[in-house]
Amino acid sequence: MNEDKTEPASSINRRQFIIASGALGAAVLLPGGLLAIPNSIPDSKGFLLIDLKKCQGCGTCMMSCALAHSGEASYSLARIQIQQDSFTNWPDDVSMAVCHQCQDAPCVAVCPVRPVKANKPNPSEGNVRMIDPALCIGCKLCLVRCPFTPGRIQWNVEEQHSQKCDLCIDTPYLAEKGGPGGMQTCVRVCPVEAISFTTEMPDQSDEDSYTVNLRGRAWAKLGMTTK
Repeated sequence: MNEDKTEPASSINRRQFIIASGALGAAVLLPGGLLAIPNSIPDSKGFLLIDLKKCQGCGTCMMSCALAHSGEASYSLARIQIQQDSFTNWPDDVSMAVCHQCQDAPCVAVCPVRPVKANKPNPSEGNVRMIDPALCIGCKLCLVRCPFTPGRIQWNVEEQHSQKCDLCIDTPYLAEKGGPGGMQTCVRVCPVEAISFTTEMPDQSDEDSYTVNLRGRAWAKLGMTTK
């Protein structure tokens, strides 16, 4: 009887493993074990900003993100993640993880796929960093290389590939155009307007530059602080 040697679609073959290993081998180790890979890519023309003191942790942004991208109402498929710590006092009990569209994105640099990267800027859409699921080999290097905690890249367990926020460029279940010149689902649906979009790059040396004050007079009328 002939042995069936067909590999599962989600597995990585020997050639792909060697390519991925080569990418790590070319990296430079920095203090603390971080990998530094030389990279120079065009700056993104779009960024998400958040107000954690305004966020209520309702998860509306997560659900709408998953629906717009996959057509499924699944928190696990959301590209924006809300976390809530029940043992911490407001407003420090809620955290929101969004992709920073980094200037020299480490997740883009580490992608081993050649000749065209699976994780790359999209020049026709403001150089937004995007992951092409058709090209992703499932090596998960981009997940490991994201410098933030929690990571801004997710693993799609249903389709077995990496995914990240693309500012709603590739949203087959969204009736409107997304991206820098369009709308972003999470910004549109947030009931308290705790997320905003900007074309101005935040300070790349300070992660807190993505956290801003989006509270105005209407917020003050609710008896909430605007500072």
